[in-house]
Amino acid sequence: MIQTLIAAFLLAFPALFSIVNPIAGAFIFRSATADRPHEGRVRLAWRVAAYSLLVMLVALWAGSYLLAFFGISLAALRIAGGIVVTLFAWELLGASEARADRKQAQAAGAEGGADDVTFFPLTLPFTTGPGTIAVAVALGAGHPPMGHGWAPFFAGASLAAVAMAVVIGAMYAQAERLATLLGRSGSATVSRLSAFLLFCIGVQVTITGITEMLEPILARGAP
Repeated sequence: MIQTLIAAFLLAFPALFSIVNPIAGAFIFRSATADRPHEGRVRLAWRVAAYSLLVMLVALWAGSYLLAFFGISLAALRIAGGIVVTLFAWELLGASEARADRKQAQAAGAEGGADDVTFFPLTLPFTTGPGTIAVAVALGAGHPPMGHGWAPFFAGASLAAVAMAVVIGAMYAQAERLATLLGRSGSATVSRLSAFLLFCIGVQVTITGITEMLEPILARGAP
C-alpha cells in the first residue's frame, strides 16, 4: 500500500510540476499583479494556490466524468484553453515597462477591488490551465481498479497535488524577492521569456487539441 502511494506521488508530482512550471509562473504572476502592494500580492498568491489545488483535485478525481457529463472532449478543452492561454500570454508580452511602472505607482495603498482575478485568469487558465487539467485527468483515468491499490493511488496523487499547490503559493508569494535578486533588467527579461514560454505552451496545447480532433476525421477519410 505504501509503495503504491509513493509510486503515485512520484508519478504525479513531476508531471504536474513540469506542466505548471511555478518558477516561470512566478514572474508572470508578478507582472500580472503589478498594481497591488506586496502584502496583497502574497495573500493573492496563496488564494491562487488554494484554487489551483481545488482544480487539480477535481480534475484528478472527477475530471473524466465531468467532461463526459457535459459532452466535452479533452480535445475541445485543449483547444479552448490553449486559445485563452495564448491570448493572455500575448497581452503580457505586449505590456510595456512604462505601463507596468504606472500601474505600480497607482497601487500606493490600493489592495482590493480586483480579487475577481484570483480564479480567472490567474488560477485558470494561467496557473492550472488546460495542460494541467489534461495531465490530472489522465492521471486519474489511469487509476488501478477498486480493491487493487485504488485508495493509495489516489492518496499519493492527491498528496502530489497538495505539494504542487504549496510550491505554487511559495513561489508566487516570493516573486518580488526573486525579481529583486535578478534586478530590474533581469526581472524584465525573465518575465518576458516566461510570457513567451507561456505563449508557446498555449499554442502547443491548441495544436494538440486540433490534432486530436482531426485524427478520427482523417482516419475515416483514409482509404
